[in-house]
Amino acid sequence: MDITTEDALVDAVRGATAPLCVQGGGTRGVLVQGDVLSVAGLGGITLYEPGAMTLVARAGTPVAEIEKALAGENQRLAFEPMDHRKLLGGQGTPTIGGVMAANVSGPRRLSVGAARDFLLGVRFVDGRGAVVKNGGRVMKNVTGYDLVKLMAGSFGALGVLSEVSMKVLPRPEAQASLILVGLDEVGAVGAMAQALGSPYEVTGAAHDPVLRRTLLRVEGFETSVAYRLDQLRALLTITGAEMDVAVAKASEDMWQEIRDVACFAGEDGDVWRVSCKPSDGPAIAERSGALAWFYDWAGGLIWLRTKAGHDLRANVGRFGGHATLVRGDAATMARLGMFHPESAGVARLTAGLRAQFDPRRIFNPGLMEQAA
Repeated sequence: MDITTEDALVDAVRGATAPLCVQGGGTRGVLVQGDVLSVAGLGGITLYEPGAMTLVARAGTPVAEIEKALAGENQRLAFEPMDHRKLLGGQGTPTIGGVMAANVSGPRRLSVGAARDFLLGVRFVDGRGAVVKNGGRVMKNVTGYDLVKLMAGSFGALGVLSEVSMKVLPRPEAQASLILVGLDEVGAVGAMAQALGSPYEVTGAAHDPVLRRTLLRVEGFETSVAYRLDQLRALLTITGAEMDVAVAKASEDMWQEIRDVACFAGEDGDVWRVSCKPSDGPAIAERSGALAWFYDWAGGLIWLRTKAGHDLRANVGRFGGHATLVRGDAATMARLGMFHPESAGVARLTAGLRAQFDPRRIFNPGLMEQAA
């Protein structure tokens, strides 16, 4: 069913007699059984205050529409949400509700934070059909539960977002990327850590093991970018890597490919997303049994491509992080689960939250339970 108003969303949830598969633009590959409840028609920017750097939009508003409005004021979504369509082969339209429900965050997360860190307020409909509002258009929120952070990353399992308010940031004057060529994975992780530990405000750090190419992004005023690039060159000379620089659109294009995991688009197999301690990354990748991989977030995020049906978690074993199955067929998703298994204590918390917000268990059934 297609929803165009919050009242219609309330009626749909209250009248539901079967499980609901909650969707925005349908681009993120969430596979659950149930009647499709699409909020893609619940769109529109309801408030934009460039001076206050805040924007309010209905959940079905296309991300592209928001980015266009922000570009007109030289502002942006600083957490640069990934567009899953290339990787998953989808045709839908990414929506801001889907971005926030899945906490979709790109390479800049390591410097500015995740999508949830920009979310100021939410309106959503819970499993009883009640409209819940939490937060507002300012960061301060001292009353009640922080449902804003709870909803970000809940994948529609606790409620259906109808409106979000968020913080936006100015678009920088310039960006450039320092390219280091020739480092192995351990050396690359060390170089990225060194760059991030410096005062030169690196906003992206990624490594491609196949090309042996390490990228370090800097953004800001043109003179500042040039100065920081020179300082990073000097700092990382000790690595022995060959160095080059990509500027403006060439740099932007490289980071968009990293953001959207473009190197795995059209390639056979499953795709996994592993979050871990950066220094553990090379060892985890090595024992994963994957066909290919690359590093983002200075090694704290590994994207891996495996044979279809491969149980990466079993190969990797216990580690301080989690592995999410982003792309796989329905049978693999059902067998392995999209999300990493939760500890017993966290599983009890999850069940308690589901009982509170979705007592009939109608929203995206089985999605979070697969992780329990």
